[in-house]
Amino acid sequence: MEYIGGKWKPLILFHLIGSPKRSGELQKSICGISNKVFTESIREMEYSGLVNRKVFPSVPPKVEYSLTELGNSLIPILKAMDDWGKTFPPESHSDNEKNE
Repeated sequence: MEYIGGKWKPLILFHLIGSPKRSGELQKSICGISNKVFTESIREMEYSGLVNRKVFPSVPPKVEYSLTELGNSLIPILKAMDDWGKTFPPESHSDNEKNE
């Protein structure tokens, strides 16, 4: 959980499944994430060895992110979380928040 905990890291990893994504494309695919939080999260996952960052020598600079072998090992977990989230009734979530 230290590597993938939090609100945004699982979403970032999930959006990297299948193919590398450019930085801007990846950030835009995650609704509501700020630039600061995106940058912090992606750097932490890069440092942890989950995400690979490739910089292309061009003007303007092009940066692309992809899952590493370690990151790819999380795909079954991320897909299971996605499947669970699709079946979880949204009404139940709001009822739980009222009871807290």
